[in-house]
Amino acid sequence: MRPVRIRWRLARLVAVAIVFLSTTGIASFQALFAPSADLWERWQAHDPASTATIDHSTWDRLLAAYLVRGGDGISRFAYGRVTEADRAALDAYVGGLAATPISGYARPEQRAYWINLYNALTVQVVLDHYPVDSILDIDISPGLFAKGPWGRDLLEIEGEPVSLNDIEHRILRPNWQDPRIHYALNCASLGCPDLMQKAYTGAIAETLLDTAAHTYVNHPRGARIDGGKLTVSSIYAWFQEDFGGSDKTIIAHLKRYAAPPLAAKLAAIDTIADHDYDWSLNDAATAGL
Repeated sequence: MRPVRIRWRLARLVAVAIVFLSTTGIASFQALFAPSADLWERWQAHDPASTATIDHSTWDRLLAAYLVRGGDGISRFAYGRVTEADRAALDAYVGGLAATPISGYARPEQRAYWINLYNALTVQVVLDHYPVDSILDIDISPGLFAKGPWGRDLLEIEGEPVSLNDIEHRILRPNWQDPRIHYALNCASLGCPDLMQKAYTGAIAETLLDTAAHTYVNHPRGARIDGGKLTVSSIYAWFQEDFGGSDKTIIAHLKRYAAPPLAAKLAAIDTIADHDYDWSLNDAATAGL
């Protein structure tokens, strides 16, 4: 039987949420509901001896065709330009991944599989509801306080209904326990780390994860210092536990990937002053790209 996902006591949740929402913005409200890493043991199965690989060439081609980098350093997806043929190709790619017996693959190939599936599913969901101003407007998740599409079961894998939340919080985060996972997953928002220009594979995932981390940390969305005060992405607040659990460990993480200009500024910083996040859709059309 599938593990129960929701463990909140409803009465307490309602009371806390009402007070919290009345005094805070959407970023803080989102933090209240940010899921913790909750291992779905079913997906620990793997075959360390497997040398099989998964073909992600369709996703590679779609990224090359529709991902556009703007002058602000943010990569956006041209949702409005996706042709019927390419939409069919995306659907076939996602369907093919869903039909893949992923439990029989080695860990590196599994990680690439789940990352690409999450990102392709997100694009698919946006296309299903496009045009929208924000992925938060795609309000299809079950639950009283659910926002966006993340809680809805979108496909079956090896007979198990799977949601975007499952992929991120019950498979990738707890199985790999690597904060770079947050840089690999794109939630179709300007505040989110970019989609990479190519698909993840078992062979190149480490390189892509480091590149994604470096790119995001050194962009103002990730970290910026004004007047001696550090503002970071809300990702570091929502998932603080993945970055060590404190301002000190988050700043150490930022220093690890910081280019010299940011590193020099971080040297004098020991606390985080604020965090923010932009939920606007990462749509190339809105930027005139």
